[in-house]
Amino acid sequence: MATKKKPTGNTGKMEDSEFHEFFIDELKDIYWAEKHLATALPKMKKAATSPDLAAAFEKHTEETKMHIATLEQVFELLGEKAAAKKCDAMAGLLEEATGIIEDTDKGTMIRDAGLILAAQKVEHYEIATYGTLRVFAENMGHTDVVDLLTQTLDNEKATDVALTTIAEGFVNEQAATE
Repeated sequence: MATKKKPTGNTGKMEDSEFHEFFIDELKDIYWAEKHLATALPKMKKAATSPDLAAAFEKHTEETKMHIATLEQVFELLGEKAAAKKCDAMAGLLEEATGIIEDTDKGTMIRDAGLILAAQKVEHYEIATYGTLRVFAENMGHTDVVDLLTQTLDNEKATDVALTTIAEGFVNEQAATE
């Protein structure tokens, strides 16, 4: 397959390779995912029963906005325009979260347990994606991009731990008694 030549950026090598093009395409995918997550999280916050869970969703909304800005920096470092490509995986995960809200009763810990489940599915998808994209960037010598993706990956892992803490701290136990 013929590849088009790209200007050489300051972050590494392989800008004209098929692998680099695949990397850019996957960045566009997670960019779409983050942008749509930023609009879904406030709905999840509104649906949450527990103030702790609502606060976690609010915090993650702000962090997700930072992830979007970080991805925009990544695109800039790579000499690319920040563009989104529909992420079917995230679209499905967010649809599932909406279904959980619709299928559970307002004001219950069962709903919160479901929201945590949905949010952790999202987090695990993001952890897998950012972890892989970081390795791709390492293999292409994009060291500045590696640093940015590592920061986002670490933040996604911390969010997953925070959700687990809420679930195990009281939500699951209370949901089991409803």
